[in-house]
Amino acid sequence: MKLSVARSELLDALSVVGKGMSARSTLPILSGILVSASDSQLQLQATDLEISVRRTCAALVEDEGTAVVPGRLLTEIVRNLPEAAVTVETEGDVAHVRCQHSSFTIRTLSAADFPKFPEVVLEKTVSLPSEVIGSVVKRVSRSVSRDETRATLTGILVLVEGPALKMVSTDSYRLAISEVVLEGEPPESLQVVVPGKALDEVTRMMSDSQEMTVGVTENQVVFEFGETTFVTRRIEGNFPNYKQIIPKDSTTAIEIPTDELIAAVKRVSLLALHNSPIKLGVNAEDQTLSLSAMTQDVGDASEDLMVKVEGSNTEIAFNHSFLMDGLSSAGAETIRLEIKDRDKPGLIRSVSEDGFLYVLMPVRTG
Repeated sequence: MKLSVARSELLDALSVVGKGMSARSTLPILSGILVSASDSQLQLQATDLEISVRRTCAALVEDEGTAVVPGRLLTEIVRNLPEAAVTVETEGDVAHVRCQHSSFTIRTLSAADFPKFPEVVLEKTVSLPSEVIGSVVKRVSRSVSRDETRATLTGILVLVEGPALKMVSTDSYRLAISEVVLEGEPPESLQVVVPGKALDEVTRMMSDSQEMTVGVTENQVVFEFGETTFVTRRIEGNFPNYKQIIPKDSTTAIEIPTDELIAAVKRVSLLALHNSPIKLGVNAEDQTLSLSAMTQDVGDASEDLMVKVEGSNTEIAFNHSFLMDGLSSAGAETIRLEIKDRDKPGLIRSVSEDGFLYVLMPVRTG
């Protein structure tokens, strides 16, 4: 195999497929990138057996062939090369990488041992704007569970219904829902639970200008955008009935600029150490929201904010990290916090056209 490719093109491709490499596998082949050259094209592949990533780019191919090259090493070499043409040539079990006056020799692995890229027949596909997918995933990804014993909760429920795209995630302590109305002709309906980590990786790879095609099979989900194909497993099992978790009514509601509340929560939570909660007290007569936190033998903090209050006086306590996640994910200038009582979940809404809901379980304070 012998080919030449622009350094910037090669680095972009390596950066994308590198997301699919295994970081901790005992199989050396999974820490490699399969490099294939044919028909004026360079194709790179990586997999950790959970996800598989493939990227193609234009190249000047003199001799066709394939080889598996240590992924991280090749990426670091290319990252440090000058902006010029890079030549990759294999000879036996070594690969030579050359660029201007730099030359590297790397041991390769057998391409025959590299897992085959999943070839799937898609049952259903929808095309969605990448920019929209990225913003929706960002709003719900923090609420994905990291507990592998509850596999369904490690995924994000993706729903395409009529003109709307909706994503839902929960770790049983909080629930995030983000919904946007799509422009143009409504796509085909879709419902699938995708691993949260995989969706995070996909959004990091794509550019906002790209259109993304999402396809599903019985046990896999395929994302295609630009010259990249990303395949991940589909999470089986029933996602929780999230509609039952959303509070139906409230006795108190406040509206406040999001940035103002985020700043106050950051300050007060400096004294919420060792998972101490942050307490919220609403005074309807004074139209104020009081934030407070205390850590035994360390100290306490408090802050009062002017807010718009509807309803009666109330108080509630939340995990300050979960509260901050919800506020940061809202993506709106103003949020609305709805409270039933101190023992019922609180509800954060974005006060804008985009639909964002964040349900947060309270912390009992005795």
